[in-house]
Amino acid sequence: MITRCLIVDDEPLAREGLEQYVRKMPGLELTGSCQSAIDALAFLQREKPDLLFLDIQMPEMTGLELMKALPQPPKVIFTTAYREFAVDGFDLNAVDYLVKPISFERFARAVQKVQQNLEPISADVPKKVEEHIFIKSDGQIIKIPVSEIIYAESAKDYVFIHTPAKRHMALLPLKQLEENLPADRFMRVHRSFLVATASVDRLEGNYLYIGKTKLPISRSLHDEIYQKVIQGRLLER
Repeated sequence: MITRCLIVDDEPLAREGLEQYVRKMPGLELTGSCQSAIDALAFLQREKPDLLFLDIQMPEMTGLELMKALPQPPKVIFTTAYREFAVDGFDLNAVDYLVKPISFERFARAVQKVQQNLEPISADVPKKVEEHIFIKSDGQIIKIPVSEIIYAESAKDYVFIHTPAKRHMALLPLKQLEENLPADRFMRVHRSFLVATASVDRLEGNYLYIGKTKLPISRSLHDEIYQKVIQGRLLER
């Protein structure tokens, strides 16, 4: 499936960089490149791309204002030099928020999220969700319901799995545990921590809190984590 995209940025070098990334990304097709939100508004009256790469701070009309002006906007990945607009961007249901300078690896991860979102799901193939996992701990095989896992932490060759009742220790890498948990319910927030998204009570700078437990957030994953936690749950007066 081809994902058709439009780049909107007032900086020529930023547009050129994104255009190069688009050409390198499988399944991505560039339909246009606009130097202002005004130009993009006119373009979107003629064309219907699947995805916008949208800068925020632009003359005359910002990227946020463009989003609000569109009755049925495409999927949007914000590309900006300003971290402070992340909450506003995710409040408009942005798929991702990329802070310049943008690496190709980070760009590719954001695009893959869009492509997975746009792929049709066959009704004949139900999605497999494991409702429990088994681990070896203290010479026993222990069954842990997925719904009880709050977070997991890596400690060299071991992983500690925290549940409301107990902390379980198992001899396995954190990556292996991550691969056996539902990706839509758990997120890697740091190289040493895997967290159940629903268990997060608050976010503050580069930390998240689960009750009184304070866990670090990786700088490279900061915006993605904020999106996963607040998406669909942010209320403002």
